[in-house]
Amino acid sequence: MRKFNIRKVLDGLTAVSSAASASSSAQQQQAGNRETEIQETLQSEHFQLCKTVRHGFPYQPSALAFDPVQKILAIGTQTGALRLFGRPGVECYCQHDSGAAVIQLQFLINEGALVSALADDTLHLWNLRQKRPAILHSLKFNRERITFCHLPFQSKWLYVGTERGNIHIVNVESFTLSGYVIMWNKAIELSSKSHPGPIVHISDNPMDEGKLLIGFESGTVVLWDLKSKKADYRYTHDEAIHSVAWHHEGKQFICSHSDGTLTIWNVKSPTKPFQTITPHGKQLKDGKKPEPCKPILKVEYKTTRAGEPFIILSGGLSYDTVGRRPCLTVMHGKSTAVLEMDYSIVDFLTLCETPYPNDFQEPYAVVVLLEKDLVLIDLAQNGYPIFENPYPLTIHESPVTCCEYFADCPVDLIPALYSVGARQKRQGYSKKEWPISGGNWGLITQSYPEIIITGHADGSIKFWDASAITLQVLYKLKTAKVFEKSRNKDDRPNTDIVDEDPYAIQIISWCPESRMLCIAGVSAHVIIYRFSKQEVTTEVIPMLEVRLLYEINDIESPDGEQVPPLPTPGTGSNPQSIVPQSHPSTSSSSSDGLRDNVPCLKVKNSPLKQSPGYQIELVIQLVWVSGEPPQQITSLAVNSAYGLVVFGNCNGIAMVDYLQKTVLLNLGTIELYGSNDPYRREPRSPRKSRQPSGAGLCDINEGTTVPEDRCKSPTSAKMSRKLSLPTELKPDLDVKDNSFSRSRSSSVTSIDKESREAISALHFCETFTRKNDTSPSPCLWVGTTLGTVLVIVLNLPPGGEQRLLQPVIVSPSGTILRLKGAILRMAFLDTTGSLVPPAHEPWREHNVPEDKDEKDKSKKRRPVSVSPSSSQEISENQYAVICSEKQAKVISLPSQNCLYKQNITETSFVLRGDIVSLSNSICLACFCANGHIMTFSLPSLRPLLDVYYLPLTNMRIARTFCFTNNGQALYLVSPTEIQRLTYSQETCENLQEMLGELFTPVETPEAPNRGFFKGLFGGGAQSLDREELFGESASGKASRSLAQHIPGPGGIEGVKGAASGVVGELARARLALDERGQKLGELEEKTAAMLYSADSFSKHAHEMMLKYKDKKWYQF
Repeated sequence: MRKFNIRKVLDGLTAVSSAASASSSAQQQQAGNRETEIQETLQSEHFQLCKTVRHGFPYQPSALAFDPVQKILAIGTQTGALRLFGRPGVECYCQHDSGAAVIQLQFLINEGALVSALADDTLHLWNLRQKRPAILHSLKFNRERITFCHLPFQSKWLYVGTERGNIHIVNVESFTLSGYVIMWNKAIELSSKSHPGPIVHISDNPMDEGKLLIGFESGTVVLWDLKSKKADYRYTHDEAIHSVAWHHEGKQFICSHSDGTLTIWNVKSPTKPFQTITPHGKQLKDGKKPEPCKPILKVEYKTTRAGEPFIILSGGLSYDTVGRRPCLTVMHGKSTAVLEMDYSIVDFLTLCETPYPNDFQEPYAVVVLLEKDLVLIDLAQNGYPIFENPYPLTIHESPVTCCEYFADCPVDLIPALYSVGARQKRQGYSKKEWPISGGNWGLITQSYPEIIITGHADGSIKFWDASAITLQVLYKLKTAKVFEKSRNKDDRPNTDIVDEDPYAIQIISWCPESRMLCIAGVSAHVIIYRFSKQEVTTEVIPMLEVRLLYEINDIESPDGEQVPPLPTPGTGSNPQSIVPQSHPSTSSSSSDGLRDNVPCLKVKNSPLKQSPGYQIELVIQLVWVSGEPPQQITSLAVNSAYGLVVFGNCNGIAMVDYLQKTVLLNLGTIELYGSNDPYRREPRSPRKSRQPSGAGLCDINEGTTVPEDRCKSPTSAKMSRKLSLPTELKPDLDVKDNSFSRSRSSSVTSIDKESREAISALHFCETFTRKNDTSPSPCLWVGTTLGTVLVIVLNLPPGGEQRLLQPVIVSPSGTILRLKGAILRMAFLDTTGSLVPPAHEPWREHNVPEDKDEKDKSKKRRPVSVSPSSSQEISENQYAVICSEKQAKVISLPSQNCLYKQNITETSFVLRGDIVSLSNSICLACFCANGHIMTFSLPSLRPLLDVYYLPLTNMRIARTFCFTNNGQALYLVSPTEIQRLTYSQETCENLQEMLGELFTPVETPEAPNRGFFKGLFGGGAQSLDREELFGESASGKASRSLAQHIPGPGGIEGVKGAASGVVGELARARLALDERGQKLGELEEKTAAMLYSADSFSKHAHEMMLKYKDKKWYQF
């Protein structure tokens, strides 16, 4: 192995504080030379950033479409997003650059294309024949606003209705306007004095393509003859129209109106409706008209060969149904079913067996797009059951408050979670297969298991299988069921520190190997869970209450601290802190009415039945102290090998032994420092300096006056640390110290800084705790928001029964490290540069009694660590990697020399930093508030990637962004959707193969047979040569100022990762090659398209010749 060269060591020394003396620098240089250099394998070319997939329900949906042949569903949103769904596992997300709302979607059925109409009056043609759909053409209307579009089946002419009441016609192949225009004043009665309003409906007669039905908002409907360019019939009604639908025979149509009525019209009887129905109106006596109802927003009219037609509608409820949920009404013959929905209906579509509008429709399902859900109703089964939705659309069932991402988990985890989650599934779904079944899955090139855990506002936690860019819910855990629920707001305890969602999850700490789970909730509660496949009933829920308050010791007596007497064994199993007598005003809540010693939530006192899955091991709650509410928890860590959980907030830190159910440590943040607090020595500090009596908690080696009982948990009586001065008394300090009597308003004073110092990072590990250590030992590293890292030594009893009998002893090491900015993440590398994972217990079933051999094994079982560092020789060293909001440092242990330092950002701050594995190596990945994603090599902290990805636009992104192994990352892009991305070059290259295919070649079903008599007497469907009517030769050119054609990018498949430095050059070179290949591919595609076009033209010409060859004169 090579030695460190001098320059590298000197570079590393720059990380040490500028006040370091020359002699200490020399010592560090010698120490550095003794340390071996680690060969780093990660280079810039291993990194590339690109979005992979988006999961979840489309946020703020606004439009819906379905291709009945390809069986693909499309959903558009108010933010211009487009989501496409095929069979479970085939999903796609696209985005319109303008971000304008999607008002309508129209598939070119079985063509692998889709037209979107946007609120900014643009039309876009999407090519779905590539894995990442792209826009081929766009058309921007300049003078008129688009309100409705209609594309007949197997036609290339798109009818576009506008707000002015005109209809324009677009050729979807060239995306150009035809000169043929239907003007509103030609369509309506000449005698009409008012404008008929915007176009709300366009459709051609199923039996005659030459007749176009046009619905105007005011209530006028016109049947327009395209050939003669005049209206055949005009149907007028007093009420505004919302939608129109044809009967498949083309002799009747139905309109839905704003007064909750449906009118059925015979085509040839325009004077009055054939029938008027008020589906939800109360029928009054004396033949009076029913009372008006809410508008029927949409109606569909679908026929069946065997029975009555279906009339399906949304809206139309009577006005007196206040508070009733939105409904979909299915009228079939004499029966009317009202299906209540959880959210308001955005749109619905009836799925039918045939794409042909002139055949019996045979509806089999209704897809209902709700504001926050997608529901499919089975029309073929009695009671109209819904289909079980296989898409991961329930991420937002309760708002997501935090999430964690674990790639490369143990392989048995997903089956274990799935098996316990399968029992939670609802019953009563339709027995049929999910009908949206188009597309094909991509190739699975990633074989490692991935799990996403989401924490929610209602206290639930969901485990998701996220392997191979898919997402499927595995198991749901309800943490709130351990607490008593208040029936109504009046019953709610006044101890709540949050008005809403008192059970919301804030932090999740999970050990995949041992399956131990720990959560921190918004009401300052922590729950520890164990995984079990057995059902158990817990008679008494194990519970601890902890007093944790920001403490300033009495200034008049700095020499020692008053230690409370131990509580008597009669105080019960819940440790209540003893408040010292030096502050009698804070000791009880009875005298002054201050709320004291009460938690925010009440744990159930009745037996709790716990299903297989995660079961409660211990509930810990912070309590109110002298009228001060507990502060929310800011950091959390659990370790299964040590049997410990630790958490901190802006007041201090608490450590609990969850095996013995005791509090081991309960300290204010300032007390962690002891005499080493850097702020205490500032001249403006109000407190008198303490005698140097130790390093904080109880450094036994340095002879502190505090007894050892402060740090360990005596088993005779379970004790919580003393806490003294409550926050409200802090201002009294101003009087006692003249040097600080000016004002407490200055934000730079040390006391203010102390009061804001929270515990921001916690990490259990087995490492060197002091400079002179010869071997690693279990310890806890604590990071604070002021950039301090402190080390606490853990003295663990032997395993087996001794672990439950002997106390865990906790003591400080005296080690204090400093960084700029709040500490975010800590990790440890062994002497080879490999990550040292925290020790863990392998999972075993706790609810099954162990046999004797197993007991013997468990006695011998020691905490396991899969790293070579657990059996290190004395001479070997470790490296601590510490990442803060501003910088990262790599510190050699045990020497505590700073080898490398990287200032990550000067002007912004890091929101999330993770030490992750990639390509058999490790790196530090950071996401900054200024939108940059960066990675750094370890241990040398060389910059490897710096890409501007997205600015921090809201706290949701900051709260949910996380990196994990193998180059994966995610965040909540909207309240309902998870966006996954990768920073791995290898994954970017394989992404194309992993993505599913939306378009698959499918034969178009045969057209319905016209029958002999219909052919003879002209009763069948009448076709129309639209080219002859709308083509340039017949109708001329459209006005150039009316709409502007914008050619689309055509979509280079793959992602253009904007990168800087070396990565940028590589990315640009790679992109140039990709684009060249793309252009060659496009040329080939265009040639093929031209050949196909010529072939289809000759086929059509041949068909026309055959059609008219043997016809008699009376058949023309």
